[in-house]
Amino acid sequence: MSSRDPLVSSMSLQFLGQEDNIAVYYQQQVEMLEGFNEMDALADRGFVPGMSKEEREKLARSETTAIRISNIANMVLFAAKVYASVKSGSLAIIASTLDSLLDLLSGFILWFTAFSMQTPNPYQYPIGKKRMQPLGILVFASVMATLGLQIILESMRTLISDESNFSLTKEQERWVIGIMVFVTLVKLVLVLYCRSFTNEIVKAYAQDHFFDVITNVIGLVAALLANYFSGWIDPVGAMILALYTIRTWSMTVLENVNSLVGKAAAPEYLQKLTYLCWNHHKAIKHIDTVRAYTFGSHYFVEVDIVLPADMPLQEAHDIGESLQEKLELLPEIERAFVHLDYEYSHKPEHAQAYL
Repeated sequence: MSSRDPLVSSMSLQFLGQEDNIAVYYQQQVEMLEGFNEMDALADRGFVPGMSKEEREKLARSETTAIRISNIANMVLFAAKVYASVKSGSLAIIASTLDSLLDLLSGFILWFTAFSMQTPNPYQYPIGKKRMQPLGILVFASVMATLGLQIILESMRTLISDESNFSLTKEQERWVIGIMVFVTLVKLVLVLYCRSFTNEIVKAYAQDHFFDVITNVIGLVAALLANYFSGWIDPVGAMILALYTIRTWSMTVLENVNSLVGKAAAPEYLQKLTYLCWNHHKAIKHIDTVRAYTFGSHYFVEVDIVLPADMPLQEAHDIGESLQEKLELLPEIERAFVHLDYEYSHKPEHAQAYL
């Protein structure tokens, strides 16, 4: 039978597909066991293995430094791109410069967000202000998407009005290439630097820097092509930048909307929480509910456990409180609520739960 036989090829593909499914299954099992081991360590030691307090403080200082460096770089590079825009008159480079202007505005928004999160007010904000983080990123993304729409409208106006004649002198061309290449290289370094952090705000800066790398390259290429071939390439390049802007930041908006409306945690994470609750105390007879959902950048967790009906209140309270404290030691959890019950055949406690 020929190796090109369709039946043999189909069987080979099916076998490879089964191998992939088996590999994925075992990878999931390994990750689940690692999660259970983490919960065992939390139960035995009373803390989650990871960074010490000094290491966390050092990381926080590094994140603040990354934000400051990004803001300073945005100001310097914006000034350089203003000069390139004046020298060239390119609509694509002007669009890239307007993007840098909004970087400064967005940088202020993100800085204010980080500052607000670090200044708690337990009277006005009794559960903290960590939801400021996705809210700040949401405003940031919305501003960037609005910029993209404005650039599209201006580019279309230029094309329709036939104002797309474009030319650069040799001196202008050298200045534009030098400035745009310098700006792009600096932004590329900042991308690599900011991506080394896990903080969502610093990651937003990394995404913004990467976006700048793309827009700078497209803007420079569009200006040079318009200079050597045809002027209409310049506004078309600006429109490409705008469409990329809208697509990128619309996806960011959707991600952060999900974190604000209370999206459920992944099943694997709920398995870890259930395992931790079940092994918390031998008196726990049943676990009625384990629920985790986003409330900003972290999770809120609701747990219902069943204890013996004749257990003294003091003992039951201590079991529930220690479980709450244990859950809140997990870095992903902002608040945990533990409800104690003596049976699990009742209807849900919240009347609006399933409406």
